[in-house]
Amino acid sequence: MEEAEELCDATTRENIAFEAADLIYFALTKCISAGVTLADVERSLDAKSLKVKRRQGDAKGKWAEKEGITTSSKAENESVKVVPGAVKPVTEQKDGRIQMKRFDASAATPAQLDEILKRPAQKTNDIMGIVTPIVNDVRTRGDAALLDLAAKFDKATGLKSPVLKAPYAPELMQLDAATIEAIDVSFENIRKFHEGQKEDQPLIVETMPGVRCSRFVRAIERVGCYIPGGTAVLPSTALMLGVPALVAGCKKIVFASPPRPDGSCTPEIVYVAHKVGAEAIVLAGGAQAVAALAYGTESIPKVDKILGPGNQFVTAGKMLVSNDTSAGISIDMPAGPSEVLVVADSEANPAFVASDLLSQAEHGVDSQVILIAVDLTEEQLKAIENEVHNQAMKLPRVDIVRGAITHSVTLQSKTIEEAIRLSNVYAPEHLILQVRNASKVVDLVEHAGSIFVGPWTPESVGDYSAGVNHSLRMFVYCLLFTVEMSLTL
Repeated sequence: MEEAEELCDATTRENIAFEAADLIYFALTKCISAGVTLADVERSLDAKSLKVKRRQGDAKGKWAEKEGITTSSKAENESVKVVPGAVKPVTEQKDGRIQMKRFDASAATPAQLDEILKRPAQKTNDIMGIVTPIVNDVRTRGDAALLDLAAKFDKATGLKSPVLKAPYAPELMQLDAATIEAIDVSFENIRKFHEGQKEDQPLIVETMPGVRCSRFVRAIERVGCYIPGGTAVLPSTALMLGVPALVAGCKKIVFASPPRPDGSCTPEIVYVAHKVGAEAIVLAGGAQAVAALAYGTESIPKVDKILGPGNQFVTAGKMLVSNDTSAGISIDMPAGPSEVLVVADSEANPAFVASDLLSQAEHGVDSQVILIAVDLTEEQLKAIENEVHNQAMKLPRVDIVRGAITHSVTLQSKTIEEAIRLSNVYAPEHLILQVRNASKVVDLVEHAGSIFVGPWTPESVGDYSAGVNHSLRMFVYCLLFTVEMSLTL
């Protein structure tokens, strides 16, 4: 701390340079003693540059006290700045509680509602400078670049090859019986739903006498399916991408997913690749995986289209290669952060509402969750807020939830009609209707990716095994998908 304080006190150019060098020297010494590399520091700097929310610059407690600064309880409790011009929130995050800001929708103007419902800012342009050299490196050096990048970003220093090719060895798919059964059930449900989407007969329309126009479907020959793996294992995404490709009849399916530090691929991903007939798994993540699929390497086949979600580096990479005419590649669409909107009335179970909100809040700090409370009392609102906090505190990804909650809100509405109007304006990726007569309320919905109908239809069932596709960008038509479950004993 002595070096940091001396740097703060320095005033001349020479002194600042001298004290900064001292500070950097001791910081590097600390890194070396803990086995931290400059690549680790670089990754942290990249992450900080993409943070959606930063501290306001006020000193932390003990340092503030050292300088004789008194931090007011208001400053400590208000972790989220109120957007200018918007109605003042009824509540804010306090005392370390995980709590969404609350607004009265009926008291807000349309402009204020736009501010309240504004999604977290995406900074794709800011990271193009990071992504472009990565893509160019893979395009130029191929497999060698992928191995270097796997060591840098995934710490997979022992990786010998950037690809696994079918047939996959049984030891790469060692899973317990319960996991295999869960994947098999999900596989069958997803297959059945997508089989029902197939158009067996061409559409033929006679637009005028003697003029017949037709539409028919052909599978994309070579598809690349990107499966994130940075903070969680996602066999569900592998299923949501691989099964439709299998059902459509794609001749070549290639997976891509980040390797683990030991250089292996998670066995769940390998098992799904085996089931859908994927011919290879690219052991790479981020923009480097996108580049490998777009251009091909010595060992990785080039594909025609890249599908699947990912972080901002994946999104930027997809946008970059899709704009390169020499790549001849298409993508599904640029993916934004995960989001969910829950509409709840007095019949909703507070625990269920909280679980659905948290199912997306734990995806990432840039995720956004919205609750529209329909004519709820203060007691009912408090019950939901308590459940959100209590359930979140039990999650291993609670720190991620905290980040997402800072830009998530509760909107109070008077009627179900007003609630759905607000939802249609927001157009959520996932919409959950925990209201009376939920099936009839669906008729009011105009804009949503997928709709989960009633209290016994959690959002997570759509993410995993109901059969509809959680990778909504797989589809090119303006379709709404609904899931509705009933409780059977």
